[in-house]
Formats: sequence, C-alpha cells, structure tokens
Amino acid sequence: MKAAIHRFAQGFSALFAFAKPPDLNLARRHLSACEFKAFRLMARSEQLHSLKVLRKILADYPTAPKALISAALLHDVGKSRYRLSIWQKTLAVIIEAITPAASRRLSQDQTLSIWRAPFIVRRHHAYWSGEILRRCGSDADVIWLVEQHQDNAEAHRDYQHFKLLTRLQRADGAC
Repeated sequence: MKAAIHRFAQGFSALFAFAKPPDLNLARRHLSACEFKAFRLMARSEQLHSLKVLRKILADYPTAPKALISAALLHDVGKSRYRLSIWQKTLAVIIEAITPAASRRLSQDQTLSIWRAPFIVRRHHAYWSGEILRRCGSDADVIWLVEQHQDNAEAHRDYQHFKLLTRLQRADGAC
C-alpha cells in the first residue's frame, strides 16, 4: 500500500511539473556541457525527479563522489528518446506491479506503438542512458551506475561500485 501511495504521489508531481522550474544551476554545476545538454532534453518531470534524487543523495552522503552525483542527475536521461504521457507511465507501473510477465512481453522488442512504448521505455531506458552518456564521453563509472540502476543490486555485489549503486537505487526509490 505504501508503494502505491508513493507511486501516486510521483504521478501527481509529474502531472504538475509544468508549474515548478527545475534548478538548472544545480545540474549545470555537476555536469559536463554535453551531459547538461542531455539533461535538458529530459521532460521537466524527469529533470525534477533527478534533482530530487541528487538532493537525497547529498543529504544522506555529503561527500558523495562525482560519479554518484552525475548518475543521480542522468540515470533517466534515456527516457528522453521517447516522450511518454502521464497515463502511459502510469500504465507501465500498474501492469508491472500486477503482472510482471505481461510487462516483460510488452517490452521485449523495440517496436513502438502507443500501448507498447511505456513498457519499452521502462525496460530499455537505462541502456539508452548509457548510449547517450558514451556519446558525451562521460566517465565509465557514471555509465555503469546509470546502466545498472534498475538491476537487482545483489547481482553486482562483487563490483567495486556496488555501494554507490545501492545508494543510487535507494535515493531513486525514495523520490
């Protein structure tokens, strides 16, 4: 129930994102010119979400390394590839919660339609984020964190940045 309320609050926040300007100076301070340009291509609601994730990380971990800070701001940049409406994002979250198998089926290939797009974006945006960041020449640690941010962190327990990944996931989940 708590997760459903949290998701509802996220949707409500996204619905009214047009009324709140993102703190672009905060993002600009932590990103390269190319990364900032990519950040600006995200929907306003995604920018606001990413800034919330960054603020959560900095509140919990004031000495956060640059890789974690950049990953907080850019973890959803791949969503800029295909703009989704609020109802599409909501549909993907609900179907994923009710029947993960259907969500996986709907996201298997990348043939977009109005109904499949939310599932495809949800599943593939982390990889697309990595592609965008590679073109920017971003740090390999940032790219790794961004590409793994939706994975089961335990699968990466032996990786040197496992703790950073768990911090990113915790902040992302809280925002």
